[in-house]
Amino acid sequence: MKRKAGQDPSITQHWRPATLAVRGGTARSEYGETSEALFLTSGYTYDKAADAAARFAGEQEGMTYSRLQNPTVEMLEKRIALLEGAEACRTMASGMAAMTAVLLCQLQAGDHLVGGRAAFGSCRWLTDTLLPKFGIATTIVDARDPQQFLDAVRPETKVFFFETPANPTMDVVDLRAVCAIARERGITSVVDNAFATAALQRPMDFGADVTAYSATKMMDGQGRVLAGAVCGTQDFIDNTLLPFTRNTGPTLSPFNAWVVLKGLETLDLRITRQSENALKVGRFLEARVPRILHPGLASHPQHDLAMSQMVATGPIFAFEVADRAQAHGLLDALALVDISNNIGDSRSLMTHPASTTHAGVAEDKRIEMGVTEGMLRLNVGLEDAQDVIDDLDQALRQVGL
Repeated sequence: MKRKAGQDPSITQHWRPATLAVRGGTARSEYGETSEALFLTSGYTYDKAADAAARFAGEQEGMTYSRLQNPTVEMLEKRIALLEGAEACRTMASGMAAMTAVLLCQLQAGDHLVGGRAAFGSCRWLTDTLLPKFGIATTIVDARDPQQFLDAVRPETKVFFFETPANPTMDVVDLRAVCAIARERGITSVVDNAFATAALQRPMDFGADVTAYSATKMMDGQGRVLAGAVCGTQDFIDNTLLPFTRNTGPTLSPFNAWVVLKGLETLDLRITRQSENALKVGRFLEARVPRILHPGLASHPQHDLAMSQMVATGPIFAFEVADRAQAHGLLDALALVDISNNIGDSRSLMTHPASTTHAGVAEDKRIEMGVTEGMLRLNVGLEDAQDVIDDLDQALRQVGL
């Protein structure tokens, strides 16, 4: 591979996803390093004052300040955009920095947003609490029903915002139908694709305008760093998102970008094996628990839709036991699986959303979302699936299941 091949569209357009995940976006320095270089610098120098002026005027290519550009961060952004099938990408300090930026950069007082009911707790805080403080109206709908998006549209509606599969209820949204409703009305569709990543699902292939990520999850995938990303057209990234992020500074550090670059190299391998493991664990649990929410199982009410949009359904799913006491008892009985509110990790992790990730959501809204007191969310890792099953089996028996 030549020094700039990873950033040459005439070359990268012929590469398949697994190759893009390893080599896409890479630009080697004059030293010819095989692994991406880590540029730990806040600023840059110029040979002449005129060069500095030209760069700030946008008349000369080059870096100006690491709040705006950094060579390591730029490589990650190009790689994510290539994987996503997007024209451009901007990364940020965390997933929630990305979600906040992608909404606030394009909404103002008097605008209206339609959001999916099932969402990460902090995303619901954005739609239910933060946006109304700025005079932005929000309507929450059951995103499983495209008609509810259509019925909620107003003349001032600017954005549809939803997750699929959703956290933690595993609701699946018909991407093609909902994004078509948005596009026909000039509404921007923003899809949180963190549970799937482009390795399993590319929302833009179904008409989405923008995808947003917690790259902390499957992209890093090993519980090491925080990162976020937003993908869209070059025009959206440069003229809508960038003015917001340039002046508010939710900047991803070069080190974290470098770690996520390393994570992407194994994304395809990890997510494939974890999806396989999750199906094995899901089939075991299906016979043992009162209710399971796993899009990869035929018992899921949207199984066919999920399989029509996704290569596989990923490592994460939810199931229900009787109540909070039984859920906490099950967590306490685990010996292998960790109690943790993170997801996308190479380790198996389980949490009780009602008392962790969604604890800040009012009880009535948790009920509306489908987050019950007995719900548990499981991220299946890279361990031997039978060892995870054995651990769950002994824990279930301890709580009478």
